[in-house]
Amino acid sequence: MKIIALLFSLVVGSSTLYAQKTTGFKFIDHIDKNQIDVFYNDKLLTAYCYGDSIMKPVLFPVNTVAGISVTRGFPLAPRTGERVDHPHHIGLWLNYESVNGLDFWNNSTAIPYKDKPRYGRVVHQKVITAETKGNNKATLVVAAVWKDHANKTLLTEITTYSFEVSKNDFIIDRITGLTAAVPEVLFKDVKDGFLALRVARELEHPSTEPETYIDKNGGYTAMPTVNTEGVSGEYISSEGLKGNAVWGTRGTWVSLRGKFKQHPVSVTILDHPKNPGYPTYWHARGYGLFAANPLGQSVFSNGKEQLNLRLMKDESVIFRYRIIVRSGEDISQEEISKMARSFAR
Repeated sequence: MKIIALLFSLVVGSSTLYAQKTTGFKFIDHIDKNQIDVFYNDKLLTAYCYGDSIMKPVLFPVNTVAGISVTRGFPLAPRTGERVDHPHHIGLWLNYESVNGLDFWNNSTAIPYKDKPRYGRVVHQKVITAETKGNNKATLVVAAVWKDHANKTLLTEITTYSFEVSKNDFIIDRITGLTAAVPEVLFKDVKDGFLALRVARELEHPSTEPETYIDKNGGYTAMPTVNTEGVSGEYISSEGLKGNAVWGTRGTWVSLRGKFKQHPVSVTILDHPKNPGYPTYWHARGYGLFAANPLGQSVFSNGKEQLNLRLMKDESVIFRYRIIVRSGEDISQEEISKMARSFAR
C-alpha cells in the first residue's frame, strides 16, 4: 500500500503527481483545475471534479476500462448529438432537492442570482487520503460541507471512493457519511435525489420526442424529429421490471445496458441493506438520468409511505453504493444478484 498524498509530491507544471507508475492506478492532482484524475494503466477512468461552478463534487467523466465514456459530456465537455437539458446533471454525484428547505439538486450556473437563496451547494474542503492498493485498487477519501447561500454549513461530509478494476469491470464504491452541523437537518421526501449518474446518449432509451441537442458546430438545435441511431439503453431491475417501468419502484439494484458501436456496455448500481430506505426507490429516466433515491418515499409511494429523514446536531448517517461499469460483454441478472449479495456482506 502506498499513501500517495503523503509520500509523493512531484510537481509537474501546475499538477501534483501522486503516483509514478505505468501499471495499475495513478492519481494526478490538477490543482489549477480543481480536479484529480484517476488513471489505470495510464488510461483515464474518471476524475474527481470540484470546481465552484458545478455546485458539488462529481466524478466526471466515468469511463469503461476500454475507454468508453458512459457519462454525458454536457455541460462540461459537450458532444454532438447530446441533449442540453438539466445542466446540473453532471457525471456521478450525490445530493438532494430538499435539505432544510434548500434545493441542492437543481443548483447550477443557470439559476438566476435572485433565486440563489433557495439553493444550497456542496463545497469540497480537502483530500484526506489518496492511496493505491496493489495494481487494481485505489482509494480517495475527501471532505466536503453542505452550505446555504449565506455560507452557513448545514452538513459535513466525508466520502470514500474505492476504485477497482476486475477484468472488464470498473467498480466504484461510494461511501458517504453526513453529519448535522446545525440543531436539526430535515431531508424532506421529494423526487429529485440522491445518488445519480447522467449517462451518455447511447445509453438513453430510444425516443422520438422533440428536444434540443448539440449540433455538429457546437450550437444548440431544436429538433422536431430525433435521430435515435445508436441509442439502445434499457433499464432492468432486481424485481424483473424493464424500461420506463423501473421508475418509481423499489429494488436492490438496477442495471442500464446498451451498445456503443455494437460493443455491449452496462452501468449497474447496487443498493446496500444498511442504507436508510433500503431497498431504494429508483428515479431512473429514459432520457438519461439514472438515480437511486431512498429519501423520496412519499412521492414514489403516492403518500402511502413516508421517511422525512432527520438528523439532530452531531448525528450522522452513512450511505453506501456500488457502481459497476462494464464493457465488452453482457452482464447477467444472476451475476448482478451475486455481486449484490457480496456487496451486502
